Amino acid sequence: MKKSEESEKHRRVVVVGAGSVGATYCYALAQSGLADEIVLLDRNEDLVRGQVLDLVHGQPFFPTVNIRSGSPEDYQDAQLVVITAGAAQKPGETRLQLLRKNAEIVGDIAGEIASYKCRGVILVVTNPVDVLTWVALKRSGWERGRVIGSGTVLDSARFRHLLSNHCGIDVHNVHAYFLGEHGDSEFAVWSMTHVAGINIDEYCPVCGKCEDWSAQRKLIEQQVRESAYHIINSKGSTYFAVGLALVKITASILRKQNSVLTVSAMLTGEFGISDVCLSVPCVVSDKGVIRIISSPLTKGEMESLAHSAEVLRKAIASLSDKD
Repeated sequence: MKKSEESEKHRRVVVVGAGSVGATYCYALAQSGLADEIVLLDRNEDLVRGQVLDLVHGQPFFPTVNIRSGSPEDYQDAQLVVITAGAAQKPGETRLQLLRKNAEIVGDIAGEIASYKCRGVILVVTNPVDVLTWVALKRSGWERGRVIGSGTVLDSARFRHLLSNHCGIDVHNVHAYFLGEHGDSEFAVWSMTHVAGINIDEYCPVCGKCEDWSAQRKLIEQQVRESAYHIINSKGSTYFAVGLALVKITASILRKQNSVLTVSAMLTGEFGISDVCLSVPCVVSDKGVIRIISSPLTKGEMESLAHSAEVLRKAIASLSDKD
């Protein structure tokens, strides 16, 4: 086998950030059997050492994979680099100050990845993920499809879970999406929501469980939007479900699955929006986003997407505003 072929078959995933999200993702990824090698990086060398040691002690219980700490040189042959690193908000620190701090962190990481001529995909997870995906794309200088954000993949999963519970149907038979910003302006796309292949508007009269479906819709959408706040208030942070969402995205990249996922991607005219990264239905494969699906949306949904884009556009502009 030629060296190039060996390199292509060696599936290396580099994870930047050894905190709760990064470590939980590594734990889930190790059990999936997707990667040949998981490399963990963090400025806190003691934390990396401890996380790696804890993970490798479980190797007898999951598929064969090499797990180790690494250095920026590992970017060169990575098929996927997942950025979970970022600063936590300090007492008295404004959201804008935190945004600028994390934009600098993620931007520097993206620039370093590009400097090692990595041929893989960058997946940004650090929040606010849409703005930081935009920053990473600009700093890397890569084509837009190779720098993506985790976007609303988790929000869409939360949406499906709530619909599944409400309808009393297996979540695997529920297909639904949240689009826009991974944040307060995100919205449910009811026109693309299906239960057992039936559009939700047609399914509900058949189901007969709702006395007031309009009110129930608003409640479900609100619950999805506020899910992270409830979890953070209860346990401090979210990491289990997002770790699994990242494994789903990883599978589509490493296995060239062409899955349709609501990752955050740069739009260049799709849906009438440009120069903003947000979540829309995307075909994800080994080169990242290989196609954006311009799904037909209702007038109200188009307005919600435009509003979400404007929220993000203002956040991006704030990065260059003077205090």
